[in-house]
Amino acid sequence: MAPSAPTVLLLPGWQNSGPAHWQSRWEALYGYTRVQQHDWMQPLRGDWMMQLEEAVLAAPTPVVLVAHSLGCMLTAAWAQHSQNTHRVQAAWLVGPGDPEREELQAPLKSWWPVVMDRLPFAAELLGSCNDPYCTFARAQQFASAWGAEWVDCGNAGHLNADSGLGDWPEGHARLQALSARTLFRNCVLPGGTSSEQAIS
Repeated sequence: MAPSAPTVLLLPGWQNSGPAHWQSRWEALYGYTRVQQHDWMQPLRGDWMMQLEEAVLAAPTPVVLVAHSLGCMLTAAWAQHSQNTHRVQAAWLVGPGDPEREELQAPLKSWWPVVMDRLPFAAELLGSCNDPYCTFARAQQFASAWGAEWVDCGNAGHLNADSGLGDWPEGHARLQALSARTLFRNCVLPGGTSSEQAIS
């Protein structure tokens, strides 16, 4: 029996993703699920982690996380503490925002120091040379620390609506490729059966 399609959870960053953002477009186009937060403007790391934990537990199939900006930091922080990381098939991390930057430390004080532990699931991180919220070198450092495949997107700003990505079909193709190549890894389905067991 073929495995079920993964549950794609969208993890926006600080202040949420507006209607022109590729995450919002993908939500409308593909029916992906946005993980809602109690407070998008004054984000508390612990609160955001709890919301992600509940979303992962509620997912009917293995999860693919699609994170942007602070959502990347959320993925790393949640993975360090959760007992349910086995439910995640992969994480696609785009334009990480660095809460340790001087201008971001005050509004994002609960988010530093950034969690730099290796992620327990496959990941790909896309960074930009001229991202105003994260230096190129810092984005590469995150990818290395988290064990994520690094993708250089050139001069693409924060890889958000202002970057003019529109529906970003190239990005969606990369996400689908990541999902496909991680499909048969030992991702545990609800009920305790691994995806490999489910198709044997």
